[in-house]
Amino acid sequence: MITFKTNLGDIKIALDFDKAPITAANFKQYAEEGYYEGTIFHRVIKGFMAQGGGFVSGMEEKTTRESIKNEANNGLSNKRGTLAMARTQEPHSASAQFFINLVDNDFLDFKSETMQGWGYCVFGEVVEGMDIVDKMTLVETGRFGFHDDVPKDEIIVEAVEVE
Repeated sequence: MITFKTNLGDIKIALDFDKAPITAANFKQYAEEGYYEGTIFHRVIKGFMAQGGGFVSGMEEKTTRESIKNEANNGLSNKRGTLAMARTQEPHSASAQFFINLVDNDFLDFKSETMQGWGYCVFGEVVEGMDIVDKMTLVETGRFGFHDDVPKDEIIVEAVEVE
């Protein structure tokens, strides 16, 4: 269990080591190392998802470890409340950034081992604090540099507890 203590409230996350062992271990390692402390949810799109894990205040990008293998073909679906890895167009480019699905986003699920079909790996779910995640969508968003959907009032991960 991992708890993100944000300035809006606590979000408790359960990781799925059975279906996404590489991804869950990667996320847990970042959490244990304190990587996520001080990061912000830098992209929030109402009716879609809230993304975090890559930037600190002022949209300053953090350095990450190597990318991991995409485990999206694990049978888990991008349902409301699940956590999935963010990545670039390259299917195996996920490192530290993740997003929380605000609604069922089945279109992000694995379809095939092709550039378009890989999907986004679900590796955990919010077990407490989904109301806090929903609160994120009430914060006004806008453009910041090259980034869209950036909350105007920063949503900060102040502390992380790993049980």
